[in-house]
Amino acid sequence: MFLSVFDVFKIGIGPSSSHTMGPMSAANRFLDLILSDEWPRPSHAAVGAIKVSLHGSLAHTGIGHGTGRAVILGLMGERPDLVEPDGMDGIIEQVERTGRITPPGHAGYMFQPKTDLVFDKKTPLPGHANGMSFSAFDRDGRLLLKRIYYSIGGGFVVTDTELDAMRAQKNKPAGVKVPYPFATAQQMLDMAARSGLTIAQMKRANEECRMSRDELDAGLDRIWTAMSSCIDRGLSQDGIMPGGLKVRRRARAIHDKLQEEWRSNKTNPLLANDWLSVYAMAVNEENAAGGRVVTSPTNGAAGVVPATIRYYLHFHDDADQEGIRDYLLTAAAIGGIIKHNASISGAEVGCQGEVGSASAMAAAGLAAVMGGTPEQIENAAEIALEHHLGMTCDPVAGLVQVPCIERNALGAVKAVTAASLALKGDGKHFVPLDACIETMRQTGADMNEKYKETSTGGLAVNVVEC
Repeated sequence: MFLSVFDVFKIGIGPSSSHTMGPMSAANRFLDLILSDEWPRPSHAAVGAIKVSLHGSLAHTGIGHGTGRAVILGLMGERPDLVEPDGMDGIIEQVERTGRITPPGHAGYMFQPKTDLVFDKKTPLPGHANGMSFSAFDRDGRLLLKRIYYSIGGGFVVTDTELDAMRAQKNKPAGVKVPYPFATAQQMLDMAARSGLTIAQMKRANEECRMSRDELDAGLDRIWTAMSSCIDRGLSQDGIMPGGLKVRRRARAIHDKLQEEWRSNKTNPLLANDWLSVYAMAVNEENAAGGRVVTSPTNGAAGVVPATIRYYLHFHDDADQEGIRDYLLTAAAIGGIIKHNASISGAEVGCQGEVGSASAMAAAGLAAVMGGTPEQIENAAEIALEHHLGMTCDPVAGLVQVPCIERNALGAVKAVTAASLALKGDGKHFVPLDACIETMRQTGADMNEKYKETSTGGLAVNVVEC
């Protein structure tokens, strides 16, 4: 099994990797398909109009997550890693005013957002909770092409046939040949023991089958630069976040108080936790505002990993750029195992798959750069994930604000605690990480749908009722 570090950590925009980045990418794929020869195009037929329907969790919480906006932007040719956040409103306004989408390289198609973008809450698609259907018609209204896509978490998008193939291949050898193809935590530990390499070194060897060392390092540095910039932007902004809940940004004010304490040398027994929390909140306030973030492994959990890396830089004298690279490689290894054997999608398994996975990844990365053995790193990841088991995804009003922003802060605190506990042991522990991941998968399968990113249960209804 091989999942690249750049599949786990993807630069995009908020507020949701599965509900914003995924649908935008699906729209990109549909545009590419229209221009391709990969469908039975009738003679002389030309696409004149496009319609889109959103299903399941995308329909229930799509407005709060900006899913409709993401689809429109994607149909205009904008891509998650390149779209300029400050220009998005103008693009949306143009489509709403003209009733046309004009992506580069295309002739332009009719698309009235009010009628051609449907939030279908009654008809879930069978493959995944985050389903969407794209249809292309000729000028006489005849259907020419239809594709179903699923946004399966972390910005990953697959067609219905690709999803079936993925599930059929899950327990078969991976197509990408790498020297350390671990698909489980136990395989990872066995390969580390035989090779004498760290988890980061094995992950690096796998990545370098596809790119040079310099390319890998440059990509890792680019990921951290985007994460760090997101923290800095979040710490510099204040005001009310969009969406209607009127939730105020808090990271800047908290950061100002912490800096004042730092300069005055005031004793603060909660200092480390406070810094962790403010870094995580800064990222997720940026995410809630639709800013540029990095999936870690999702947007909803994007604050945990950056917060713990900034914590590492802030509080550890031997922290350096090479350490950050090892952290990201180790965290990606754990994230890949979780995604392969369970899920990182809140719509599929609840928030245990998002913040829980992020906390496990962060704990592993931090344990690695603090000198942990592979066994201690696996233990750190297990501790962090175990104490998120059963966590629901119930965003109030479908917005990635409450409880998501504070939840990232707590996920970062748990990650550091888990790493510390693991490093004080010898790596031997009672519950294997693989068993914890399987428990998360089973718990997610048993979880009631109203607690899986539909905003039909939990805080999403009780806060409103109160």
